[in-house]
Amino acid sequence: MRNKYFLLLFLAGVVLSSCSKSDRGEVLGIQQRGFRAELPAGMVYIPGGSFLMGQTDQDITFAQIAQTKQVTVSPFFMDQTEITNSQYHQFINWVRDSIAITRYMNDDKYYYKPKNGDAAGNQKYINWEYVKRNPIWSARKGQNNNAGRLQDMYYKGDDQLFGRNEIDVRLLKYNYATMVLRNASDARFDKTKKRSDFIFRDTVPVYPDTLVWLNDFAYAANEPMVEGYFSHPSYRNYPVVGVTWRQARAFSIWRSRYNDAYKDSRHMPHRMPYSLPTEAEFEYASRGGRIGTDYPWGGPYIKNAKGCLLANFKPGRGNYTDDGGAYTVNVRSYFPNDYGLYNMAGNVAEWTLSAYDESASTFVHDMSPTFNYEAKATDPEVLKRKVVRGGSWKDIGYFLQNATRSYEYQDTAKSYIGFRCVSHFVGRDFRDKR
Repeated sequence: MRNKYFLLLFLAGVVLSSCSKSDRGEVLGIQQRGFRAELPAGMVYIPGGSFLMGQTDQDITFAQIAQTKQVTVSPFFMDQTEITNSQYHQFINWVRDSIAITRYMNDDKYYYKPKNGDAAGNQKYINWEYVKRNPIWSARKGQNNNAGRLQDMYYKGDDQLFGRNEIDVRLLKYNYATMVLRNASDARFDKTKKRSDFIFRDTVPVYPDTLVWLNDFAYAANEPMVEGYFSHPSYRNYPVVGVTWRQARAFSIWRSRYNDAYKDSRHMPHRMPYSLPTEAEFEYASRGGRIGTDYPWGGPYIKNAKGCLLANFKPGRGNYTDDGGAYTVNVRSYFPNDYGLYNMAGNVAEWTLSAYDESASTFVHDMSPTFNYEAKATDPEVLKRKVVRGGSWKDIGYFLQNATRSYEYQDTAKSYIGFRCVSHFVGRDFRDKR
């Protein structure tokens, strides 16, 4: 009798548990894994809000093309510092290794082995965990030396210097494809368009132009910067320069894919993609939550109470070392602004996602404003201008102001322009722990 009683209880439990999984004919939504917002490494959270974008009352220079406008920006994450040489080297090394494996190694050990035969239709995927454990450029004890198979990646013949094996950086190109959502939206009722019409594909040489230290300055003995700035470990935590706007965007897309691959390997949801900040996002973040101020630290002065300069720029008539650095400085130099962001003014000016138009403030929306244009190779140069913000080590104080905007062409590289990334935040306020 007791056994029957326990059997009935067991069956009742099974029925109740099965009922709890049933929606009983109600629309309850699909089951999904919970998502908790995470702070991306090296970034800070920028809360959304409204601000008066543009010059303050004191800034009358160029006021005729810099009208103020009340705008609202949604929350996002932003790199605490400019992208460093070390971080950009990681991008280059990934491109270098992927090219070496796919074009020169011809070794299946570096690829994932499909569990169910050739389920991917001859598509191979590099096993980066295996690559990390088995470096292809330096032979460890018990490993094969790959030097013979990789010889075609080095400079040869007259291009070789002192008999050294140096990677031919002209081979280092990153291929990517991304959706141009604005174009898709504009043509959403055009039945002649296909999805492929809105996919933008690009191949970008990723190695920075180290000759910018000579190209940008006539009759200046900057050869040591050419030879050491990007390659010497002493500069590893200095901002990367010599990168074009296209290279900066390629880095942000690679960074997204790199994180996505990690999340996929652990069946985790993706975070929002990385990108360059829009012009409005950069100015909003630069202000650090302050209202009507001239500089990221407030202002109206460029020196603190002790007489110390608060950024890396060209003070006075050109006493570059007055601020602590003749050229660029470590990305964590000086005090951060109230959002915890370093060098939003000075050190290096920074690429933004926005295209440059003198009158953009008059026609962009007041909610997350930006003017974007995907310039074609055949377009005139005026359509290839991208907004540059923040001022640099070689600029005078005017360019350090929060509202000052300038531009550079998307295919040009400079010794005074770098970049940082943002990742947009979705969901409730990141600071809300309830």
